[in-house]
Amino acid sequence: MNNRLFLFIILYCASLSLKAQYYDDPENHQCLKCHSNQTYSFHNDLMDTEEKRLMNPYYILDTIALKNGVHSVFDCTDCHSYEYTSYPHPANVKLEPLATCLDCHGGDESFATYQFERIQEEFQKSVHYQVYGDNFTCSKCHSQHTYATTARTSSSVLEIVEYSNNMCLSCHNDMKKYSLVAGHENPEIVDIHNWLPNQELHFQHVRCIECHTQVADSLMVSHNILEKELAVRKCAECHSANSKLKASLYKYQNLQQRAEDGGVLGVLSNDSYVIGTHQLPLLKVLSIIIFLAAMAGIITHLIFRILKK
Repeated sequence: MNNRLFLFIILYCASLSLKAQYYDDPENHQCLKCHSNQTYSFHNDLMDTEEKRLMNPYYILDTIALKNGVHSVFDCTDCHSYEYTSYPHPANVKLEPLATCLDCHGGDESFATYQFERIQEEFQKSVHYQVYGDNFTCSKCHSQHTYATTARTSSSVLEIVEYSNNMCLSCHNDMKKYSLVAGHENPEIVDIHNWLPNQELHFQHVRCIECHTQVADSLMVSHNILEKELAVRKCAECHSANSKLKASLYKYQNLQQRAEDGGVLGVLSNDSYVIGTHQLPLLKVLSIIIFLAAMAGIITHLIFRILKK
């Protein structure tokens, strides 16, 4: 067993036993007693007074999301400098670069199935990296504090889509964060997608990356974000028998049954568009009513024929 894997297992087991004291009691957690609240208090040594300040909203952590994230087994100082345990925080530690996914997961056989190196290669082809280079890190989209494997574990298309799209919208629908990275005004999401029919339904039932990435067969999620001019605009690429969605959203094993189920139960239970068709909600309801009415008519007819005989 290599040393990194052994260390990871030790840390994991140790942190499981201490997990409760990490995040279940934020008021007594050295970091979260400040970073889970809108305000924080400290002693001003210079003036010898107790002071209360507003916390920067970008530094307020959602403790529930933190606890449910994949990194919940680690404490803050496992990733952040131990110097953060004192306040005021030393200015030099604030300039330290944040760790990337590859810093922990790269070159480790225990994480080989997730193909972090291949993801890095695909990301470096993306428009984000081409324009912003190393300034656009993993954390711009994937918060190390709250990231969860929703796509691989959930059976709800709506939940997967909402979680994924919120990653994109956290920047593309936030003027301040978008300007911080892009340096120009953020275009309105609704306006630039005004060509899309049933816009609201598309936003709810498919991920942004379905249209804005180049699908990679060997990766669960493509990280090659394309330029907007190269985004999918042809309905048939998704609404056809050979739908692009089978190689992207419905690639997950937990969703494949829904993608392949074309029966009545599939239509009744599926909250998303059925692959290979174009559904309108009203027509879907009417088709179900007509089908049930036809079945009721056939059964009634058979009953009367039997009684008459």
